[in-house]
Amino acid sequence: MKKWKILPGMALKGVTSNGTVYYPYLVACIFAAFTYFVFSSIINNDLIRTLPHAAYAWIFLEIGRWLLGVILLIFLSYANSFLIKHRKKEIGLYSLLGLEKKHIGVMLFLETVFLYVIAMAGGILLGMVLAKLLFLLLLRLSNMPIEAEFVFMPKAFKSTLIYFAILFLFNYACQLWELRKIQPIELFSSGRKGEKEPRLLWLWSILGVAALCAGYSIAVRAKVDSMIFSNFFLAVFWVIVGTNLLFTFGIVAFLKLLRRKKGTYYKAKNFITVSGMYYRMKKSAASLVNICIFSTMVIITLTCTISLYIGIEDVVRFAYPYDYVADFDMGSLEYEKVQAQAEEIAQRYDARVKRVDVFDFRKFSCAKEENRFMPATDNVPFSDRYSLHFLTLKDYERLTGETEILSENQVMIYTTGPEFGYDTVEFLGLSGVVKREAEELFPFPRADKESMNTEYVVIVNDRAERDVFVKAYAEWAGVEDLEAFLKAGGQKAGVYFGGSEEAVERAAADFAIWCQGQQGFSACKDGIALRADQRSMYGGLLFIGIIFGLIFFMCLIIIMYYKQVSEGFEDRGSFEIMQKVGMSDKEIKGTVHRQILLVFALPLAGAMAHTAAGMFMVDRLMAVLAFFNTRLVLTSALCISLGFALVYGISYLMTAKTYYKIVKM
Repeated sequence: MKKWKILPGMALKGVTSNGTVYYPYLVACIFAAFTYFVFSSIINNDLIRTLPHAAYAWIFLEIGRWLLGVILLIFLSYANSFLIKHRKKEIGLYSLLGLEKKHIGVMLFLETVFLYVIAMAGGILLGMVLAKLLFLLLLRLSNMPIEAEFVFMPKAFKSTLIYFAILFLFNYACQLWELRKIQPIELFSSGRKGEKEPRLLWLWSILGVAALCAGYSIAVRAKVDSMIFSNFFLAVFWVIVGTNLLFTFGIVAFLKLLRRKKGTYYKAKNFITVSGMYYRMKKSAASLVNICIFSTMVIITLTCTISLYIGIEDVVRFAYPYDYVADFDMGSLEYEKVQAQAEEIAQRYDARVKRVDVFDFRKFSCAKEENRFMPATDNVPFSDRYSLHFLTLKDYERLTGETEILSENQVMIYTTGPEFGYDTVEFLGLSGVVKREAEELFPFPRADKESMNTEYVVIVNDRAERDVFVKAYAEWAGVEDLEAFLKAGGQKAGVYFGGSEEAVERAAADFAIWCQGQQGFSACKDGIALRADQRSMYGGLLFIGIIFGLIFFMCLIIIMYYKQVSEGFEDRGSFEIMQKVGMSDKEIKGTVHRQILLVFALPLAGAMAHTAAGMFMVDRLMAVLAFFNTRLVLTSALCISLGFALVYGISYLMTAKTYYKIVKM
């Protein structure tokens, strides 16, 4: 009975006396609870579903919460494994002093409850203080009304408490499993076990280089096609495999080479550093890999989200160049009539007309092989489809303000992607000689690189020549009423206003009402509303990117800290011996800094290499989102990498001090 009574006190003392490792873990748990509670509070708030243009932000937040749950489970489980490993000797001592495993299990359970209560109290209280501020940040980033009132929902408290209860119970179960499979004498002596040299060292090192090169090659050679996302995950997989192999085997192979260089190895400043890392490199590999991968995730996550947010206007204008555009039956409207109406509406609302366009169009979804276009069948994936437009020379001249002459069988061609690059263009067996490629054509913004659903515009002399291509399509599709099909083409009327935001919105709304009342009206797109939806979506992405960047960085710092604390306790005995044989404090500090600098520099160098190769893939993935500003992406990546390296360096200096204090205890 006495044993049971002392367990609560032992549990509390177990946490406080091991504050070096438990306090950072507790801080991580509080921050994790805080972020999860904030996500839950925003998602469960009915207000987020009623705000204009908030649908995309809500969807991304929901996805982000699930991803956050997975990441926190993995990370906190990793941190928990370090805690139990660090306390093996202490627990072994308890066993030798008479505590049974069931007593130790109860003690660990009480510690778990103690940590859970503090983490939930701290995380939820912090969330209640800052959740409204973060909610306003989300509204600001998403261009939604910031006057909205934030209300806490009971579901947020409940979901946070339940999720972390499950997570802490899972970690407790892992602790019991460790107790079950290891004998007390092993618990007491496990900290003295060394690492055997890995087998097949050079073979695995070569395979690591090959895997890393494979991942880099996939990233560099990726194209914007139906395989872009599978290639992305494949590249990530091979990079992670290569990183694991190189840190597990490659570094050991390198250290082995250093040991063979007697003149270098048998120097006081190198001997302890090299031998210490060689002794436990296999055991340290997992930490170094995690540091490298999390560093890469921080840099790339922030690069993507910040680039998107800065360049969001380019993205939305690329997708929706008009404030309002309407489709009509062929020949329903005259340009002069539409222009006059737009000018009248603009004057009414103190706006101005930047652009009015009216043009006929015939559009087909096609597959493409070199210079040949064929109508796309159902088995052609979306990413391999191209929009092929046929435009008359008259409409082209009105859209561009240029004058051009086309002789018989001559055409011009324009593409929103890379240059077409062929002297002829073919469509269903018909061909035209390409006189030249147009450089600009509004409303088809040019990307100058690969993108999803690249658009091609073929400019022909007149409607008669255009109908030749349309008849070929009708014959291919088996159209019975050819005359009706020829008349079934479309006409677009689009307007782009300038002025204050309110004036533009009111003018576009009035123009929409006028269009919908005209004969032949069939469909429309509200560019202002659609651009607002996209801004909301990318604002939500930026919010999630910032939160996840902080989460990844927190994981990174905790892993680095635990690694150095663990190695500090392991190295303390070795440094005591070196002090006894006459090693000065200056020499010890030099050894400490060299060892920690090497441990810190390797993952950072790996992260920078991964980021450099990953930028090729990131550039392609951004093109899928119609973001084509490569210079902005590279500038963001460079600035974020430099900033990250600076913070990383500060962490190195702090960790070195902690490590040195431990080895000097």
